[in-house]
Parts: sequence; C-alpha cells; structure tokens
Amino acid sequence: MLVFLAVLTTQCKQNSKEKVAAPINETDIVIPEDFSIEVVAKDLGNLRHMTVSKNGDIYANRSKLKDDKSIILLKDTDNDGKIDTEKQFGNLPGTGILIKDGYLYTSSNAGVYRYKLNENEEIIDIDNPENIVDGLADKGRDNAKSFVMDDNANIYVTIGSWNDSCREEGTGNGIMPCTILDSAGGIWQFKADKLNQSFSDGIRYATGVKNAVATAWNYKTNSLFAAVHGRGAFHDFYPEHYTAKHSAELPAETLFELHKGDDAGWPYIYYDQFKKKNILAPEYGGDGEKTGSENAIEPIMAFPAHLAPNDLLFYTGTMFPEKYRNGAFIAFHGQSPELKKGYFVAFVPFKDGKPNGNWEIFADNFSGIDLANPSGPIQHRPCGLAQGPNGELYVSEDLNGTIYKITY
Repeated sequence: MLVFLAVLTTQCKQNSKEKVAAPINETDIVIPEDFSIEVVAKDLGNLRHMTVSKNGDIYANRSKLKDDKSIILLKDTDNDGKIDTEKQFGNLPGTGILIKDGYLYTSSNAGVYRYKLNENEEIIDIDNPENIVDGLADKGRDNAKSFVMDDNANIYVTIGSWNDSCREEGTGNGIMPCTILDSAGGIWQFKADKLNQSFSDGIRYATGVKNAVATAWNYKTNSLFAAVHGRGAFHDFYPEHYTAKHSAELPAETLFELHKGDDAGWPYIYYDQFKKKNILAPEYGGDGEKTGSENAIEPIMAFPAHLAPNDLLFYTGTMFPEKYRNGAFIAFHGQSPELKKGYFVAFVPFKDGKPNGNWEIFADNFSGIDLANPSGPIQHRPCGLAQGPNGELYVSEDLNGTIYKITY
C-alpha cells in the first residue's frame, strides 16, 4: 500500500560559502508504507550524483556552477539529525562523486579528479585537487562522466556518445563502422591511484554503451552494472518501418552487467522490450523485425523507453526490510509515454547477484503533476542516489536542487 508523507522542514546556514537556508516547503512523495521521507536541503542548484561520508556528511556534484562553485558539502555539526552547515567548493561542474579509499573522487565533463580526506573523511586541502584523468570527449551532448570504482584501485568512467544513433549528419545512414566507438559510447577503465592520465592511458572496458549515467560497482558480485539511456528518433527517418508510437515506446532503457570486453551493441542494435530481442537498427539495414548482432550481450532487465536512468545504487544497509538488501535502486530522470509515468525511483530485487522478479516504483510523484493529464511544469527530477551510514537512502533532484532522505 502506498501512502503520502509530508516532507519536513530543515534549516541550513547560508552566506557566500556557508549559509542559512529559508524553511523548506512541504511536498508529497509517494513511498511504501512504513517508510518516511524528509527534505534535507533545497535550492542547491543543478544537483547530480552524491556520496555520503561515514559521519553522514553529504557531498553533491552539480552539472552547472552555482555561486561559482561546483560541489556542495552539507554537514550536521551538532548531531541532531538536521543539516546545519553548508560549504561550496570546486569550479569544474560535472556528475560523478564518490568517497573511496581515503579520497573524495569527483568528475567534470572531461575527466576525474580527487581530494585527500582525513580520518573523519573531511577534505584536507580543498583548493588543490589532484588530477586523475583529463581530456575525455566532451561535445556538449550526453557528456556526463559518471564513474565507479572497484576494490583494486580501478576506476570505470562513462564516455557517452554525442551522436544519438551514429548517423551521418542530415541523413538516415549509419556511419559504418561507427568511429565514435573509438573514443565514446562505452566505459573506460583507468587507474584510480595514478595521477595525470589522459584518454590514451585508459582501457576500453565495455563498448556499445550509448550513455550510461547510472553505473554502480556491485561488491557482492565484484562486477560493473550500468543502466543505459536508449537512442530515439525512429519515425523521423524511417516512417516506412516505424510509427510515431514506435518512437515514443522504443527502445527499452536497459540494465546490463558488464565484464571486460563486453559489447552492448549500440549503435548497430537496440533492445525491443516487447519482442524481448536485440533488433537491428534501421541505420544499419533494420526494419523493426530483423534481429541484431549475435556478438552483443543482452540486458539483464529492460524498462520502458525514455525514462532516462541517471543513477544506480545497490542497497547494502540493514535499515530497510530484507527484500531491499543487495537490490538495486535506480533514479529515473525522464518519463515514459507508454506508462504515462516518470520522474521516480525504481527498485529491482536481486538474488545471488541477478534480478529476482519484476522491477517496481519505490518513490513516485517527484514531478508533482499527473503526467497522464499534465497541468503544469515538472517540479522535481530524480538524478542521484546515495546510502547513508545508517542505511538511509538519499535522493537528489536537479530542477530545484533538492535532497531527500528516505528512512524506514
């Protein structure tokens, strides 16, 4: 049973670098019974991903500068469960951010850098981050450099494609072979403890991944998972094979488990969630029926088109009920014409490292409107997920710069 829970108010300090925030308005998010949700902070700018320290400090990255800064730190200094101080730093907007092995790693749209942390996971030198890798492709579209890390000092960085279907400009013809795959449309592996790397220092870990903003390293399976944005625009160039409805409902957004050398198939194929098959893309001779490359792996789960998965988190806490343990939460940043729903956090149950049953909507109504009969603008778009030290789940959104905390 779903219930509406009012969001509580919090206070934040506010001046040029540390400031006091105004009271937060109430809003209604639909979550499962016996869960609670509250707003941690709002008006923080274009928030992307988050990470939480062992002391509960929240670090969030931004896709655009706010107050000339890219990263925001929220702290509860008096341990009363409320954020009371806020600090901003950095000047390279981006998406990814992660605390790992004594460092805060964060990404711009062209690379990854890090800050050394003390034993309390606080930044030691906030003005001088170390450069890990730079010079990655950034052509404006799908340029978020989300990343994850394993336990062997490897970092896995998404380089999304700026060309939705690898078409020759102004035509319906696919570039053959798709040369974009040489430097984008995949996930590259770098060393997390080596400074000043360039693109040529990386290894293409997985290819055919159009744009995986939502990635996570599963420490139970010791493997990389990615929820991938699908391509679009079937009807525009191929009306003889695809209707406007096809363009609205195809292809699936896909969840993959990726291993070194895997090919997820983009741009040559797409996954049709209705046929449950890899289908040859029309740019490469497909007609909506022909199956695609036998070399491409298949997703472990498919979701409706255009939901735009923007973060992925495997829940390892003990606060939530047993069904959520080691399962995957996904923040969806878009909406599905098929479902007439969107802007929600979904949950995928896992067992023995594999999806176990159907996915479900876990937290809904971030949009604030009925998407089947919209009456106004979207209010909030989930974008980032993070787990707190007590097993609480944090959700960021990028329209009003709000961070929510969900507890059980």
